[in-house]
Amino acid sequence: MASSGSAYLLLDVAGTPCALPRAAVAEILPLPDLHNPPATGGWLAGFLNLGGAPVPVIDLATLLGLRPAASEPGLYAHLVLTRGEATAYLVDRVADLVSVPEAAIRPAEEAGTLNGCVAAEIVIGDRLVHALATESLLTAKERARVAALAQAAAERLAALPPTA
Repeated sequence: MASSGSAYLLLDVAGTPCALPRAAVAEILPLPDLHNPPATGGWLAGFLNLGGAPVPVIDLATLLGLRPAASEPGLYAHLVLTRGEATAYLVDRVADLVSVPEAAIRPAEEAGTLNGCVAAEIVIGDRLVHALATESLLTAKERARVAALAQAAAERLAALPPTA
């Protein structure tokens, strides 16, 4: 990829084209079965058991108000694990990894940032794509509640006898 641009992971989120900076993404996974304790719901889709550690899975479409919480994930749904935080985002599809020239990236106007979730707008071909800021997707209070639920899920897992 050219050094004069930035790499973005293109996503389909309930039919809305979005992107995450490549630097914010640790891994992409097909949608596995999720653990759904009674406390999950709304935009918290459940927990991914990743090497014995529960990783909260956030339905990005529901979080952004693009789809009701009761919707089932589609056939091509993916999980995007973020770098630096133990969180995964459920998206309808990971479409591509692209290098975007700096000239095609512009700051988002304040009115269209979804409370700071949209960091920039990028032009890809004839499309305008919302580049999301992972650090702004959840509020501090939401992060604390999700962390508490993840800790409770880890404690439940730890209380089970080891498998043979």
